[in-house]
Amino acid sequence: QVQLVESGGGLVQAGGSLRLSCAASGRTFSAYAMGWFRQVPGKDRDFVAAINWSGDKTYYADSVKGRFTISRGSAQNTVYLQMNSLKPEDTAVYYCATYQTLNAVLTARPSDWGQGTQVTVSS
Repeated sequence: QVQLVESGGGLVQAGGSLRLSCAASGRTFSAYAMGWFRQVPGKDRDFVAAINWSGDKTYYADSVKGRFTISRGSAQNTVYLQMNSLKPEDTAVYYCATYQTLNAVLTARPSDWGQGTQVTVSS
Protein backbone atom coordinates (compact mmCIF):
# COMPACT_ATOMS: atom_id res chain seq x y z
CA GLN A 1 0.00 0.00 0.00
CA VAL A 2 1.15 3.53 -0.80
CA GLN A 3 0.38 6.62 1.27
CA LEU A 4 0.25 9.97 -0.50
CA VAL A 5 0.19 13.39 1.16
CA GLU A 6 -0.44 16.54 -0.89
CA SER A 7 0.34 20.12 0.05
CA GLY A 8 0.57 23.54 -1.55
CA GLY A 9 -3.01 24.31 -2.46
CA GLY A 10 -4.59 27.67 -1.76
CA LEU A 11 -6.24 30.77 -3.18
CA VAL A 12 -4.64 32.67 -6.03
CA GLN A 13 -5.74 35.29 -8.53
CA ALA A 14 -6.13 34.47 -12.19
CA GLY A 15 -2.76 34.61 -13.93
CA GLY A 16 -0.95 33.61 -10.78
CA SER A 17 1.03 30.50 -9.88
CA LEU A 18 0.98 27.73 -7.31
CA ARG A 19 3.14 24.68 -6.74
CA LEU A 20 1.64 21.48 -5.40
CA SER A 21 3.74 18.82 -3.71
CA CYS A 22 3.06 15.17 -3.08
CA ALA A 23 5.11 12.89 -0.85
CA ALA A 24 4.72 9.13 -1.20
CA SER A 25 5.57 6.50 1.39
CA GLY A 26 5.02 2.79 1.78
CA ARG A 27 5.33 0.34 -1.11
CA THR A 28 6.48 2.94 -3.63
CA PHE A 29 9.08 0.61 -5.19
CA SER A 30 6.36 -1.08 -7.26
CA ALA A 31 4.94 2.13 -8.74
CA TYR A 32 5.53 2.96 -12.43
CA ALA A 33 4.50 6.62 -12.21
CA MET A 34 2.97 9.38 -10.11
CA GLY A 35 0.63 12.10 -11.14
CA TRP A 36 -2.23 14.48 -10.50
CA PHE A 37 -5.97 14.52 -11.05
CA ARG A 38 -8.50 17.22 -10.23
CA GLN A 39 -12.16 17.23 -9.40
CA VAL A 40 -14.90 19.82 -9.06
CA PRO A 41 -18.14 19.07 -7.21
CA GLY A 42 -20.59 17.05 -9.24
CA LYS A 43 -18.08 16.08 -11.92
CA ASP A 44 -15.70 13.21 -12.58
CA ARG A 45 -12.12 13.27 -11.40
CA ASP A 46 -10.03 14.35 -14.42
CA PHE A 47 -6.47 13.50 -15.34
CA VAL A 48 -4.07 16.46 -15.16
CA ALA A 49 -0.49 15.18 -15.50
CA ALA A 50 1.76 12.20 -14.79
CA ILE A 51 5.47 11.43 -14.69
CA ASN A 52 7.22 8.09 -14.71
CA TRP A 53 9.36 7.02 -11.79
CA SER A 54 12.65 7.88 -13.51
CA GLY A 55 11.32 11.31 -14.44
CA ASP A 56 12.09 11.16 -18.16
CA LYS A 57 8.52 10.76 -19.44
CA THR A 58 5.68 13.17 -18.76
CA TYR A 59 2.04 13.23 -19.76
CA TYR A 60 -0.39 16.18 -19.70
CA ALA A 61 -4.04 16.89 -20.28
CA ASP A 62 -4.55 19.23 -23.22
CA SER A 63 -6.19 21.79 -20.93
CA VAL A 64 -2.97 22.32 -18.95
CA LYS A 65 -0.24 21.86 -21.57
CA GLY A 66 2.11 24.81 -21.65
CA ARG A 67 0.91 26.08 -18.26
CA PHE A 68 1.54 23.21 -15.84
CA THR A 69 4.78 21.31 -15.31
CA ILE A 70 5.11 18.04 -13.44
CA SER A 71 8.47 17.03 -12.01
CA ARG A 72 10.13 14.63 -9.57
CA GLY A 73 11.94 15.76 -6.45
CA SER A 74 15.51 14.87 -5.59
CA ALA A 75 13.93 12.39 -3.20
CA GLN A 76 12.23 10.29 -5.87
CA ASN A 77 9.16 9.65 -3.77
CA THR A 78 8.16 13.30 -4.22
CA VAL A 79 6.33 14.83 -7.18
CA TYR A 80 5.54 18.47 -7.87
CA LEU A 81 3.01 20.24 -10.04
CA GLN A 82 4.01 23.78 -10.97
CA MET A 83 0.90 25.61 -12.12
CA ASN A 84 1.36 28.90 -13.98
CA SER A 85 -1.07 31.22 -15.74
CA LEU A 86 -3.87 29.86 -13.59
CA LYS A 87 -7.46 30.33 -14.73
CA PRO A 88 -10.70 30.25 -12.74
CA GLU A 89 -11.55 26.97 -14.49
CA ASP A 90 -8.50 25.39 -12.83
CA THR A 91 -10.35 25.65 -9.51
CA ALA A 92 -10.70 22.12 -8.13
CA VAL A 93 -9.53 19.68 -5.52
CA TYR A 94 -6.22 18.29 -6.77
CA TYR A 95 -5.37 14.68 -5.97
CA CYS A 96 -2.02 12.97 -6.12
CA ALA A 97 -1.98 9.41 -7.47
CA THR A 98 0.33 6.53 -8.26
CA TYR A 99 0.20 4.15 -11.20
CA GLN A 100 1.47 0.58 -11.38
CA THR A 101 1.96 0.36 -15.17
CA LEU A 102 2.32 2.49 -18.31
CA ASN A 103 -1.09 1.24 -19.44
CA ALA A 104 -2.57 2.52 -16.20
CA VAL A 105 -1.18 5.98 -17.01
CA LEU A 106 -2.49 5.92 -20.59
CA THR A 107 -5.94 4.80 -19.42
CA ALA A 108 -5.94 7.13 -16.37
CA ARG A 109 -6.39 4.32 -13.86
CA PRO A 110 -4.22 4.96 -10.82
CA SER A 111 -3.96 2.56 -7.92
CA ASP A 112 -3.55 4.92 -4.95
CA TRP A 113 -4.91 8.36 -4.07
CA GLY A 114 -4.01 11.16 -1.71
CA GLN A 115 -6.57 13.05 0.33
CA GLY A 116 -6.60 16.06 -2.01
CA THR A 117 -5.73 19.74 -1.74
CA GLN A 118 -8.00 22.62 -2.72
CA VAL A 119 -6.90 25.08 -5.41
CA THR A 120 -9.08 28.14 -5.90
CA VAL A 121 -8.42 30.66 -8.67
CA SER A 122 -10.31 33.92 -8.39
CA SER A 123 -11.17 36.04 -11.43
